[in-house]
Amino acid sequence: MSQKLTMSRTEELRAIIRSHKRWDVIFGVVGLAAMSLGILTLVALFTQMAIDGFPRLTSEFFTSFPSRRAGQAGILSAWVGSLFVMIVTALFAIPVGIASAIYLEEYARKNWFTDVIEINITNLAGVPSIVYGLLALGLFVYTFGFGQSILSAGLTLALLILPIIIVSTREALRSIPQVIREGAYACGATKWQVCSDHLIPYGMPGILTGVIIGLSRAIGETAPIITIGALTFIAFLPPVPFTGEPAAGLFDWLFSPFTVMPIQIFNWTSRPDPAFHANAAAASLILVVLTLGMNAMAIWLRYRLRKNIKW
Repeated sequence: MSQKLTMSRTEELRAIIRSHKRWDVIFGVVGLAAMSLGILTLVALFTQMAIDGFPRLTSEFFTSFPSRRAGQAGILSAWVGSLFVMIVTALFAIPVGIASAIYLEEYARKNWFTDVIEINITNLAGVPSIVYGLLALGLFVYTFGFGQSILSAGLTLALLILPIIIVSTREALRSIPQVIREGAYACGATKWQVCSDHLIPYGMPGILTGVIIGLSRAIGETAPIITIGALTFIAFLPPVPFTGEPAAGLFDWLFSPFTVMPIQIFNWTSRPDPAFHANAAAASLILVVLTLGMNAMAIWLRYRLRKNIKW
């Protein structure tokens, strides 16, 4: 009797295992189909964009200002404006983000106040970008008086990617074994020496990955830039320092009106002429390739730096 009972329980267990394996297979097939659908959609859209925009990728397209004639229009003011905005973004977000992460992870005491700060930083990473634009409109444009300028745009995007850099830097520091810290302290190193000589070099792969991914997100943002008043049509460049009459100052370009690549693309796609749509496809192709290149650089840097680290 007990032998039959044992055999029946064994058969029940085998049936349950077979049922679970079937569900594993079904879930794997559904997941593969969903992934394939998403990838094929992206490939189709990217291919169509490349077909429409590739004929417009000439040297004149990069060196010409926007124009009311689609054949003569270019992205000179857009890519120069994007470059200057990203310079301001990087100069503010990278040092502030890394320093904040080091302080929270290595210096700050663990209490309710730092817990509140950590929760808010994590939540800010998921806030819609338009909210940052509204904040920057009231803070940088009107309160500080920076106006609708490159400086306002750069600071806005810096605030947008600051939580990403802080979170990624903290995760990189947490991944370093505790014995590294203990060994450095045992040799008489100060807290700053531990951070500068050990933690930052060992955590650099993760830190750089977060920085580059944050910058690649910022370069494609449109909503906060529109909110603070970026121009949709601009046919001049920011002033070059010490040129012109009267001579421009060293930082006059920071307060210059501007446009960026996403704004230029939005302007062209809103026009009914198909020729402008081809220009938008070409500019979009450049922006996508630039974003993919920045993400590929992050992966390559992470691989090379981790390969060179000796624990």
